[in-house]
Amino acid sequence: QVQLVESGGGLVQPGGSLRLSCAASGNIFDMAVVDWYRQAPGKQREFVASIQRGSFTVYKDSVKGRFTISRDNARNTVYLQMNSLKPEDTAVYYCNAKLGVLSYWGQGTQVTVSS
Repeated sequence: QVQLVESGGGLVQPGGSLRLSCAASGNIFDMAVVDWYRQAPGKQREFVASIQRGSFTVYKDSVKGRFTISRDNARNTVYLQMNSLKPEDTAVYYCNAKLGVLSYWGQGTQVTVSS
């Protein structure tokens, strides 16, 4: 069973930066599509960014130019670098790894953007 563990969340002022990490217990990221999602209070979980095989990336429109998803296969870790953070980025951020028909979720990490 693959486990995903997110880290790097916290409280940051508007305009600040955070880097989230998603570490896998197994060596799957070089084969998997890995996505970041987020869920704000009272809202549905939404897609944020994706990195696919060959390092092809996709982003939600509202984070383009501010967030960067990357992968370090040697460390079994996917990162989400978040710059120019806004209060509306406040949410619990989750990583998801899809490998064929299998889908794995982490427990989430809280990001709060507030002055």
